[in-house]
Amino acid sequence: MENLQVGPYDVYTIDGPLSLTSLWELHGLERPQLKDSPLYASTPIQLVPGENIFNILRQQDVLLHHPYDSFLPVIDFLEQAATDPDVLAIKQTLYRVGPKPPVVDALRHARENGKQVTVLVELKARFDEESNIEWARALEASGVHVVYGLVGLKTHCKMTLVVRREREGIRRYVHVATGNYNANTARLYTDIGLMSADEDLGADATELFNYLTGYSKQEEYRKFLVAPVNMRQKLMDLIERETAHGKDGYIAIKGNSLVDAPMIRALYKAAKAGVRIDLIIRGICCLRPGLPGLSETIHVRSVVGRFLEHSRIYYFHNQGSCDVYVGSADPMPRNLNRRVEVLFPIEDKALKREIVDVILATYLRDNQQAHVLQADGSYRPLRHELGTNDESFSSQDDFIEEHRVEYSGD
Repeated sequence: MENLQVGPYDVYTIDGPLSLTSLWELHGLERPQLKDSPLYASTPIQLVPGENIFNILRQQDVLLHHPYDSFLPVIDFLEQAATDPDVLAIKQTLYRVGPKPPVVDALRHARENGKQVTVLVELKARFDEESNIEWARALEASGVHVVYGLVGLKTHCKMTLVVRREREGIRRYVHVATGNYNANTARLYTDIGLMSADEDLGADATELFNYLTGYSKQEEYRKFLVAPVNMRQKLMDLIERETAHGKDGYIAIKGNSLVDAPMIRALYKAAKAGVRIDLIIRGICCLRPGLPGLSETIHVRSVVGRFLEHSRIYYFHNQGSCDVYVGSADPMPRNLNRRVEVLFPIEDKALKREIVDVILATYLRDNQQAHVLQADGSYRPLRHELGTNDESFSSQDDFIEEHRVEYSGD
């Protein structure tokens, strides 16, 4: 302390190693019996190998559930756009891309092929500031139009827009997602992405890119919920709608954290009206479930397993309406007020069923990796309460097995 010229208040005693990153050396040992079994990511059956991806998307939307679905279709989407002679422009937001990013290579290739390429690089992505500056310079050196977003707002939305000239006229294709354009973390984080040729989604993506690049400010969107423009109000309206339906209403939210006070108060109000509420919140949750007269119909669980739970889903249902939104935003003040975020609707009936009846339902069945939040703020591992006749169930293992079957064709 004396040599370093620090005082006692600057020194912390840690019971254990200072840097856990050194444990990666152990992971490098050839001991397969001590490691997780390999993950064989599958590709949705709609994406026929060798088929033009734009022909596929004109027929149907494609939902990707990473890491169980491969990230390669996203890269292929960009690479095909880069070489397709009918593609006029590509626009994309980049938050975290990782080392040697194939998406950056595709964007540079597109510019070399004469496409108009615009990329928003977020320089304030925590811990990735230096690498993002390097990629921004590399893109600019390739002739890409690089922008850095809006003053006072961090751009956190994950979005790609491809503009293509077709026989019927100009058509727009979009990829919007909960996770970054990072091929490395796409194998470690759970995320959801949508690829679509929906006209309204394309129009919204165009207007949002115009906003981000300084051409115009859009106050209304056809389908997107955009923070800090209309997202908070729309989510509050949907919660209020379920509150009006009382016991017939249902809300499910999956996210990283829940700390937004107005939204928590709205959920309490809904619970007092009898609305059933399931919250799958991996990290911080400032809402207290199970309090008599306040939150008795609210159940909160955190799922922590092999993969980092990173997808955000908002589901609102009653006897007359069913709405599913997916996107980059957590119910937190920073996301709703100080970031540019996007939630996009899942409207295709089959994809909506996949989100609700497969993905959300699987998380709510988990009794191995799920920890249930108690009214006193503590968490209880569900696996400790299994009886001798209870069947253990892991959501992540189930997703792996389902996609392994698809991968092998069993």
